[in-house]
Amino acid sequence: MASTRQLKSRIRSVKNTKQITKAMQMVAASKMRRAQEADKASLPYTRAAQEILTYFASQGIVKDHRWFAERPVKTRLFILIAADKGLAGAYNANVFKEYIARLKEDDANGIKNQTIAVGRKASQFVSRLKDTEVVGTYEDMPDHPEGAQFYTILNSAKDAYEEGRVDAVDVIFTNFVSSMTQVATTVRLFPAGFSEVEVPEYVREAKYEPSVERVLDDAAYRLIGSQLFQALLDARASEHSMRMIAMKNATDNASDLVDDLTLAMNKARQGAITQELTEISAGVEAMK
Repeated sequence: MASTRQLKSRIRSVKNTKQITKAMQMVAASKMRRAQEADKASLPYTRAAQEILTYFASQGIVKDHRWFAERPVKTRLFILIAADKGLAGAYNANVFKEYIARLKEDDANGIKNQTIAVGRKASQFVSRLKDTEVVGTYEDMPDHPEGAQFYTILNSAKDAYEEGRVDAVDVIFTNFVSSMTQVATTVRLFPAGFSEVEVPEYVREAKYEPSVERVLDDAAYRLIGSQLFQALLDARASEHSMRMIAMKNATDNASDLVDDLTLAMNKARQGAITQELTEISAGVEAMK
């Protein structure tokens, strides 16, 4: 059995770790609330965008449009969204598992792959793979992903599809369902309008002003971009949520470990006291 001094040292160490995990839990909870609010605020627009794009794709007017034209897939571009840091439970592992499953499907069908990695962990993961070409890496994305990095990712995917270097663009990310449920998901970005959503009647009755071509060229770009934007928001909300849960579990485990170590220390102390009393009693008897 460990000595009382060793147990005291271990208890101090675990308590210090508990303070760190508790602080990380509180920070993650605060960030999750802000990320969740941003995700929910953007979701209605993204759903409307999916409905409109799906309606566009179902009409003959977009048959030959460069963003809607569906063609046999020989090369696919994946936009893989993961975290910059660890300590988020199974967040990164789940999205990597989804990514590997998609790679295996394409490999079985003779489809080549290219990857844009978003997040330091995604960059490190794809760099170790042999069967996919990494065409871009982006790290330190902000919680509200607007600006040069976002449009660089979107335009890189758009240009690759327009120029025929890839035949499809899929986004792999973690969909934020609730603070307790997050699901690794794959969503089609190009060709646009192939999401499985029901188109409401008010979208079907919409008119194109000033012209169909102008609507497609101006509005479709924003609508497609909203899907990537939503994926980044979902991924960040999921990351903070899973990190909060992971740190809470770590804090609870540290509390349990402190209790166990304290009990062991008390037993060791009681044993030492009992032994001392026994030795004193034996000494007294010997002096009689």
